[in-house]
This record gives sequence, C-alpha cells and structure tokens, in this order.
Amino acid sequence: MNPRRKKRLSIILAVLVGLGAISGLVLYALSQNIDLFYKPTEIHYGKQETGIKPTEGQRLRIGGIVVPGSVVRDPNSLKVQFDLVDMRQPLVFHEDDIKVTVTYNGILPDLFREEQGIVANGILKDGFVVEASEVLAKHDENYMPAEIVEQAQSKHQKSY
Repeated sequence: MNPRRKKRLSIILAVLVGLGAISGLVLYALSQNIDLFYKPTEIHYGKQETGIKPTEGQRLRIGGIVVPGSVVRDPNSLKVQFDLVDMRQPLVFHEDDIKVTVTYNGILPDLFREEQGIVANGILKDGFVVEASEVLAKHDENYMPAEIVEQAQSKHQKSY
C-alpha cells in the first residue's frame, strides 16, 4: 500500500473513532437526564412489557389521579402530601387500590384538586413515596377558563 493511501486511511479511521466517542459521550449525558414515566401500579409491580421496577433514588415522572381525602397540607409551610392511583374510567376509588404517596414542597398549580389527574416529576424515596420537584395538573380536552365560558354564554343569550 502506498504511503499516501495509508495516511488517508489512518485519517478516516481517526475521524470515525472520534465521531464514535463523541456520540457515546452525548448518549451517556442524555441518559442521565431521562425521566421515565410510571403509573402507580408500575411502581409497585414494574412495567408490563419488561417487568422493570424503578429503584430508590431514581428520577422519574409519575401520573395518576389524586385520591379524595388524601391531600395533607402542612399549616406552617408549603409542604403537601397526597396519594395517587392509576387513571381509569369510570372514576371509582376503592380501599384496595394501589397507591403511591407524593410529597411536594411548593405552590401547587391552580387546577390541582382531588379526583384530578396530575403528573409529578421527582425522585423515588422509601419504596412507594415520590419526592416531587414539580407537579403539573392535567385538564380535559374541553377545558375553558371560567371567564371565557361566561362570556360565550352571555353572547349566546344575546343572539336570541
């Protein structure tokens, strides 16, 4: 093999090895920031497809419905604790439902209430307790702010 081809081949190989190393480092860095989504039953029993259960200290995202009567607020701070169950229709709660407790220190969203769907980002602590860093309240696809509903109703009544 002539020296010129040998030099070109070594340059191409060096570039490919460098691109592979950069790709590996980027994927490793991104894997540290992935929040896997779980339902309360998946935290207890693991994912249906793989059976993988989250480990203590793992960052995750949990979604479910706030159990009625489970919201406990600390009167001296912004700390709040509540239980979540899986989302399902019809919305009926049973004593034997699989529950996960979520603790949060901060101001809850305006749409947060019992029997409402929420999504929380946080860290799994003590088996079935999630220490949330963020709580997002979900609303249905027909959601309209109260002011807009009133305005629409008043315009509708005026037209007749």
